[in-house]
Amino acid sequence: MHLFFAQVNIARMLVPLDHPQMADFVNNTTRINALAKQCPGFVWRWKEEEDVQNANDIFNDDFIIVNMSVWESRESVMAFTYQTAHVDIYKRRKEWFSKMKSIHMACWYTQKPDITLQEAKERLQYLNQIGESPYAFTFKSNFTAEESLRYIRKT
Repeated sequence: MHLFFAQVNIARMLVPLDHPQMADFVNNTTRINALAKQCPGFVWRWKEEEDVQNANDIFNDDFIIVNMSVWESRESVMAFTYQTAHVDIYKRRKEWFSKMKSIHMACWYTQKPDITLQEAKERLQYLNQIGESPYAFTFKSNFTAEESLRYIRKT
């Protein structure tokens, strides 16, 4: 059975998306998303405009933005994140987003080549409540797909 590598990260904007302070972020979004799509190992990216639910519905906060994607492997998403032009935008995150008190990024293995906002929220909550596990983890951990298949989720 093939498992994909899923990731979600949320961020809380300092100002509304249409505020001039957000212009560089907004103006680079299409370029960075296109870059991801061209990277080896890219499978899928969540697009809010194509989903009936939006981030506000799930996270109850108009200032939360969501990035979710699915990749062939941990290595492929890590290469995109830290070895492409994405890293230049990532380094500027403090200009646009506040420091979140809870863990705001989660990874997991999935059989599906796409994921839902509700699933992403659940993984983030699990990670914040239980900690790193094969069910939900951060880039700091290196759980395998096999470990995720064997893992029994705590309730």
